[in-house]
Amino acid sequence: MSLLVVGLSHRSAPVSVLERASLSEDAQVKLAQDTVAAEPATEAAVLATCNRIELYADVDKFHAGVAELSTLLARHSGVGLDELTPYLYVHYEDRAVHHLFSVACGLDSMVVGEGQILGQIKDCLARAQELHTAGRLLNDLFQQALRVGKRAHSETGIDRAGQSLVSFGLEQLAAGAPVARWARGKRALVIGAGSMSSLAAATLARAGVAEIVVANRTFERAERLARILTEGGENAVTARAVRMDAVRDELTRADVAVSCTGATGIVLTAEEVAAAVEGRTGHPAEVVREAHGGGRTAAVAASATAEVRETPLPPASVGSDEDCPLELAAPGFSVAGEAAVAGMDAATLEQHAAWVDNGTVDRRAELRRSVEADAELITALAATAATLGRIPERRRPEPVAQPPRPAPVLFLLDLAMPRDVDAAVHRLAGVRLVDIETLAEASADAPMAADVDQVRRIVSDEVAAFGAAQRAAHITPTVVALRSMAAEVVAAEIARLEGRLPDLDDRQRGEITQTIRRVVDKLLHAPTVRVKQLAAEPGGAGYADALRTLFDLDPETVAAVSRADGSPQNNGENRGPV
Repeated sequence: MSLLVVGLSHRSAPVSVLERASLSEDAQVKLAQDTVAAEPATEAAVLATCNRIELYADVDKFHAGVAELSTLLARHSGVGLDELTPYLYVHYEDRAVHHLFSVACGLDSMVVGEGQILGQIKDCLARAQELHTAGRLLNDLFQQALRVGKRAHSETGIDRAGQSLVSFGLEQLAAGAPVARWARGKRALVIGAGSMSSLAAATLARAGVAEIVVANRTFERAERLARILTEGGENAVTARAVRMDAVRDELTRADVAVSCTGATGIVLTAEEVAAAVEGRTGHPAEVVREAHGGGRTAAVAASATAEVRETPLPPASVGSDEDCPLELAAPGFSVAGEAAVAGMDAATLEQHAAWVDNGTVDRRAELRRSVEADAELITALAATAATLGRIPERRRPEPVAQPPRPAPVLFLLDLAMPRDVDAAVHRLAGVRLVDIETLAEASADAPMAADVDQVRRIVSDEVAAFGAAQRAAHITPTVVALRSMAAEVVAAEIARLEGRLPDLDDRQRGEITQTIRRVVDKLLHAPTVRVKQLAAEPGGAGYADALRTLFDLDPETVAAVSRADGSPQNNGENRGPV
């Protein structure tokens, strides 16, 4: 087995890079096809979700495989290889198996324990089978990953550690309130009709929304989803389908909107969302200019500027910032001005004076003052300090004014990658937006359930079992070829015996034939059973080579057995329901 995976996910790359590297369905198909057409790879599958892009392949050379798969991933994602490489991870053989099994169990998900990844892995396998890019290795690997994921969810409480991305996103929209109470009676708009959108619609229906409107580029799919929601039994909800050009109008009536399309560009712009909430908040639909890191509103900043101009302060001649005993980031004040040294004791004041005296004059026009002027100011302040013990604190920076933000009237959940909703919507008054980036930040602090450790043990056990089975399977063609050679030797000797003893009757001939075959079977039984056991252990791949060398087996015969074992008919057995 030479399984190789190259990829990037929310754990290795920022959302902005994941967004740019996301692959459309057509790009995923082309990537898989181009991978198997490349020299190092014989099988390929692409696992692309909202927070990961991974390329799995069976390669015959590790370094060449990594180089080729990385290049193909960069080419089809449209992100330059130099830019993409720092965010890529590589797993090989047993580590690659361990990674996929962990992914299938939800251990590597943004929301730990979510089960939606199983459907995405199943879709990945089905696509690779349709493209005939999955051979025996990837068929076995992905089907076993699905079994491991199901086992983890059935034998442990991993579901308690997290939920689907949809549920987690709705919890973030509800901002601590129970989702059912928050959603009850709301009007919902679902943009898209794929698996994620369908899950979102079903979750909203269970939460008790009053109405769901489904919009999709293919109107028939929107109608089908709306019909399913309407006929949903105890969770049935009033639902209707609209075309994509009606989204703007529907947004003006919606309380909550979930978007997850396959679009490569923005579906909802900030201007469209602003227009949708115009008049619903009691405030103009404008961007809230929030203060970050001590910033000020325009009114407060103007007031502070006027106050500074009222009592001008002499600027400093400054040297190395590293030697300055003051906090240079004090907003709105000169480092040598009165406010900067207010409250400083005499010893520190002398240190500051020495720093000013030894400094290099700043060349900015507004700070071009003489060292003598600075020194005179420091001398005067030092005299005051000697008399009073401290410089009196006469003025402090204005406190930061935080503009009031109206309560949200429109809640947006963007689960698409690349994003459907313009990130600028975060700053709109009356709107709360939760997107993949928001979820990534929130999930970093999500609690881990104790069952996670049990799932990890399951993954480790399953990886060991899968590796042993694959290594044992690797030697099977050699064992089959050996037994075939033995059967040919027996047949040749029986034919030679018949030539020498033509008078043997059928009973005698049959008895002799059976005796020879039993002898050969007994001689081969122990070695072949033992070599399969040894080959299943780590490092046992060399036993197949030893067997071929000892019995002088024709490599082409072994290869023919391998090809027959991996034929489409045999692969077809792996393409049933999982």
